[in-house]
Amino acid sequence: MYFVPVRVGAVGTSLRLFRTASGKRTAVAFTSALRLAKVLGADQRWVRLSEQALRGMTSDLDVIGIVIDPAGTMDRRSAQAA
Repeated sequence: MYFVPVRVGAVGTSLRLFRTASGKRTAVAFTSALRLAKVLGADQRWVRLSEQALRGMTSDLDVIGIVIDPAGTMDRRSAQAA
């Protein structure tokens, strides 16, 4: 099970997607809530998902893959709502 960043809005919860350095859309997942907080901040909302569930949710979203435990190179500006 992974910790996956999400956005919570007026119409519900959606996956938070990011872009790679080359501009491709990707999903991210973390192996712990602490790792997620270190990269995205303690206020980042998240859900627990299996890899299979995350792949299923992103299969129709033109996402190139899942980055597990990305280093602290992401910021709020690189995110896109799903």
